[in-house]
Amino acid sequence: MQKVSQLVQSNQAFNSNSYKNLSPVMKEAISDVMKLVEKNTEDLLNTFETAVTKVAEQHNVDKDDIEEYFDIELKEQLEE
Repeated sequence: MQKVSQLVQSNQAFNSNSYKNLSPVMKEAISDVMKLVEKNTEDLLNTFETAVTKVAEQHNVDKDDIEEYFDIELKEQLEE
């Protein structure tokens, strides 16, 4: 979760290859997750899980796809 908090703080997720390869709907969903997580970083794990669930429903995308994006994003960021 430490890396997720770093992504949130620096908005690195929006400048990555992983992000650039997403569909427009997924880009919007990821942006919305980040916005929700930024509002409450005290309980990052629960906030992140709640945000992913809420945004997946709102944008009619698979929750697993959002989580997979963050897994890929974190791996990409670790390689830098």
